Amino acid sequence: MTMNFKGCQFPSSLILMAVRYYVSYKLSYREIEEILAERGINVDHSTLNRWVIRFTPLLEIRARQLKRPVSSSWRMDETYINIKGKWWYYYRAVDKHGDIVDFYLSRQRDEKAASTFLRKAIGSNGLPHKVVIDKSGANALALHNMNVSLWRTVIFMLNLIEIVDIKYLNNIVEQSHRPIKQKMVQTLGWKSVEGATATMSGQEVWAQIKRGQVGDLSLPVWERFYALAA
Repeated sequence: MTMNFKGCQFPSSLILMAVRYYVSYKLSYREIEEILAERGINVDHSTLNRWVIRFTPLLEIRARQLKRPVSSSWRMDETYINIKGKWWYYYRAVDKHGDIVDFYLSRQRDEKAASTFLRKAIGSNGLPHKVVIDKSGANALALHNMNVSLWRTVIFMLNLIEIVDIKYLNNIVEQSHRPIKQKMVQTLGWKSVEGATATMSGQEVWAQIKRGQVGDLSLPVWERFYALAA
């Protein structure tokens, strides 16, 4: 389905380029505003913010539909995200190759949040055969409860999830948090949940494209990004 740019005063190509600049590079809205002004295009930084909030969730939905399958061996972790001066928790999982499995923003860091993330990840990627965690009691409990649930249903005929809590095996997911943490530092903490969610969705889409998880690999990465709106 073609993305709807109805009501926008600027062409879709410019909007997508500005959104990509923000989620792809260490640029602030004001810096992108200056870059565009140098090219004779006057776009206020608040408008850029609205574009990111409006369009990156739509791009993420499209990327999710097109994402290639990941390995069934996952690394799961969460990191701290500052929003309006309060700490939130960003759950993420990557597979053993570093490809992105899924992500989820939560106000809480507990078994309920970990379980919600697991259901989301399994719903779009299938059941993993192994999940590596980093000594997290909440994550371990969520995985244990997931196995109990599997055992009680007809799915018990499948293998249960192997739970591994070895720290060094989880380095790959901890390292993949860096772009999101860097963006948080750049923004001095996000001012809204909506802005944080939109930015992180866009960053995850860009990371998937760069890793070859989404799009026609014969095209440059930026064209793969723009193609999501076609």
